[in-house]
Amino acid sequence: MGVSPNGVELFPNIAQVVHALYGLIMNGSLLKHCVASLFRVTAGFYLAILIALPLGIFLGSSPVFYRVCNPLIQFLRPISPLAWAPFAILWFGIGDLPAIFIIFLASFFPLLIAVIDATASIPARYFQVGANLQLSRWSCLTNIILPAIVPNVLLALRVTLGIAWVVVVAAEMIGMKSGLGYLIIEGRDALRLDRVAAAMVVIGVIGLLLDRIMQKLGQMELARWRVEQK
Repeated sequence: MGVSPNGVELFPNIAQVVHALYGLIMNGSLLKHCVASLFRVTAGFYLAILIALPLGIFLGSSPVFYRVCNPLIQFLRPISPLAWAPFAILWFGIGDLPAIFIIFLASFFPLLIAVIDATASIPARYFQVGANLQLSRWSCLTNIILPAIVPNVLLALRVTLGIAWVVVVAAEMIGMKSGLGYLIIEGRDALRLDRVAAAMVVIGVIGLLLDRIMQKLGQMELARWRVEQK
């Protein structure tokens, strides 16, 4: 394995990474960092769902409000969530809240856009049928809108969770004392590149598992939805 001009290995070998991973498992620090990262992702992701889903349905079914709000959405959406890190630390202090806020922002806009597009693309004849049946707004929501947007929203949730998992690592590199992102920074500062590589392996494995879980849940929910539609 090559070394840099200052004598530090450019990348640890497999045996070093496995040894570092084993050490992190045995001393319990790996579990602690994984739990911290998963907690922050879960909190930010679910917060984004709770706000983006109803707001997206409202804007997708209200062209007037959409035209008013869309410029603001398109202005804020391209801003990197990490650019908000100084404000997040100033507003929420050091701890979980800044990271959760950054993950929320990273998850919110992709999900919001997906829900708006899915709702706006519902054929008008569905609502005409609902009007003929004199459905209430709640019945229209539960019997027309939600069933129609399920496939697109499930896909958006899968993609958004992947984004949230990527962002949490970067967010934890800013003022955090736990999490897989912090583990990478800690390893870098100590020149323990074997620990950095071990953390990268864990991040990849957990990301793969999260994607598979969302894929399976999406397939199950989509199958149940199709049965109910028959």
